[in-house]
Amino acid sequence: MKKSIRIFALLLCFSLLLFSVGAGAAVKRGDRGNDVKKIQQRLSDWGYYEGAIDGIFGAQTYNAVRYFQCKNGLKQDGIVGKATAAAMGITLSSSSSSGGSSYQNNIELLARMIAAEGRGEPYRGQVAIGAVIMNRIEHPSFPNTLSGVLFQKNAFSAVDDGQFNSTPITDSARRAAVEAYNGSDPTDGCVYYYNPAKTTNKWMLSLPVYTTIGAHRFCKPQ
Repeated sequence: MKKSIRIFALLLCFSLLLFSVGAGAAVKRGDRGNDVKKIQQRLSDWGYYEGAIDGIFGAQTYNAVRYFQCKNGLKQDGIVGKATAAAMGITLSSSSSSGGSSYQNNIELLARMIAAEGRGEPYRGQVAIGAVIMNRIEHPSFPNTLSGVLFQKNAFSAVDDGQFNSTPITDSARRAAVEAYNGSDPTDGCVYYYNPAKTTNKWMLSLPVYTTIGAHRFCKPQ
């Protein structure tokens, strides 16, 4: 009898542990997996989302989540936590593919690139650099991961000349990284940028300029 009670107590504790972990789970931009598919499907069913049900939490999913949150009186942070998931009528798993530590690692990587490529730029220009990097993740012409985009061969001069590793991360670069990672995009979908005073790439210079922020010109794919 005592053995049965101990087993029951262990099972109860294990169940409570699973519940507490699941209750704290949150799905955010950059995550992938079944939770994201559930979110996309529910938002699609209700007319908030028109993209593919691909399990990739990109800008379109982020904007759809924020729209849903706005319409339902929720905090408009673009993150599907406990309250937003409950409003959607879905249950999240105990963890997402990015995880807390991976999220922080991504922010650090993005902030490092922003600091290296955008030092001396206005804050909006730093956010714009981060946005271009995030836009590339979702564009079919580029790798579909943050590290893949950052370290794609000949993609960023700061990686090629070592400034990516040697430039200190400033507070503004880190704030810009968080803002861009979570969906802010002053470029409205651009995937290229360059400084006309520094680049000699004829192809880059031939791209139609969509907007100019600070010393950089931002371009959309042709």
